Amino acid sequence: MSPSSHSRIESDSLGKREVPSDVYWGIQTLRAIENFPISGWKPFPELVIATVQIKKAAARTNRFLGVLDQRFAAAIETAADEVLSGSLLDQFVVDPFQAGAGTSHHMNTNEVLANRAIEILGGSKGDYSIVHPNDHVNYGQSTNDVFPTAMRLAAFNLVSRLIPEINQLSHSLAEKTVEFDDVIKSGRTHLQDAVPIRLGQEFGAYGAAVEHGSTRMASAAFELLEVGLGGSAVGTGLNTSPEYRSKVVEELRSITGYDLRAAGDYFAAMQSLAPFVNLSGALRVLAIDLIRIANDLRLLSSGPNTGLAEINLPPVQPGSSIMPGKVNPVMAEMLNMVCFQVIGNDTAIALAAQAGQLELNVMMPVVALNLLTSLRILTNAIAVFRTRCVEGITANRERAEWYAEHSLALVTALSPKIGYAKAAELAKESIKSGKTIRDLLVGDDSFSPAEIDALLDIRSMTE
Repeated sequence: MSPSSHSRIESDSLGKREVPSDVYWGIQTLRAIENFPISGWKPFPELVIATVQIKKAAARTNRFLGVLDQRFAAAIETAADEVLSGSLLDQFVVDPFQAGAGTSHHMNTNEVLANRAIEILGGSKGDYSIVHPNDHVNYGQSTNDVFPTAMRLAAFNLVSRLIPEINQLSHSLAEKTVEFDDVIKSGRTHLQDAVPIRLGQEFGAYGAAVEHGSTRMASAAFELLEVGLGGSAVGTGLNTSPEYRSKVVEELRSITGYDLRAAGDYFAAMQSLAPFVNLSGALRVLAIDLIRIANDLRLLSSGPNTGLAEINLPPVQPGSSIMPGKVNPVMAEMLNMVCFQVIGNDTAIALAAQAGQLELNVMMPVVALNLLTSLRILTNAIAVFRTRCVEGITANRERAEWYAEHSLALVTALSPKIGYAKAAELAKESIKSGKTIRDLLVGDDSFSPAEIDALLDIRSMTE
């Protein structure tokens, strides 16, 4: 086999192939491109960056330990720095649905760094006698410890962006708690009249639920910082120097700025995907709360003439191609759809996590895809939901208070004075006559005007 003017010949254990001369990836990446034309998606940039950070840490460590030639290590580190600065990101091309454990993504990284390092040393791409993807870039490493470590770094990167967005949403809801503190409305349980509540109290509950989500997320993120890098193929650290484990984590901590710590048990770190399941579970809980909140906002803003219409959501776009003037709660609808996707992703993660066998879980790539997707879309969705919906919500005070005054559940405040049975009869009479509870009491000589005002003080009912 001879190369064309636009290709070079590379070989691996399966044979020789032509590789385009202008690319930095090599034969194993080519095979992955051919084997896995599945989604048309590329790897998450955060996963690429994390993998390259690991390669840089390993090169530094191996140079320090004297097991990798200084020139090779320096060239690999320079190549890594170029990628970390944004160069060559288009060379990471393996579909997320790929070989088990992430071997194809890992070799894509090894080949790109090797070929760039070769150029830095004055050679031509594909001349692996200078810098080899496996022998040099991957020295002392295995997909089995590199890929799960990269997953941890990438997930921590994204969750560190998500948590501030959650906190800002909680803060915006808290501001609405204050703004709507004087808006009295009817509570509703089972979607039926219930005792009065303040609109601010409803929004305060939303804010508290979101805040709890942030706390869960931070706790789950902490688990990601324990890495099994240095475990090599099965956790024993085969083909690594005795000092490699501690030194490579130290270097990776310096490169990332994350408070990384070595795994207490390298075998468990390789076998169990529990930290990712835990983080996905926290995302699922948050998504469930956000769905509930979005649904409440859609219900409270329903109408404007034939629904509850206690609040107004900001109009951000026309709502119908046929009904002029219609405006829909599109930001809440969008948040619902994102959260449904997060819950679906969580199911895929759970199934993949339980599919691990013996020393390795080969389903890691689909865990990475779904977890990083959930983190990204939820971060973006919360940001626009807050700025384009929550912060612009206003209250229809008169409408809300009208509902409060006409709620049948106002009889609850009368029960201690007239008893449950008589209060129930009063509620029935209100339904039958169409009169409010207050109107019925005014016609009853048993109560003075002052007593009626005291009994039916709807603000005091919310305290």
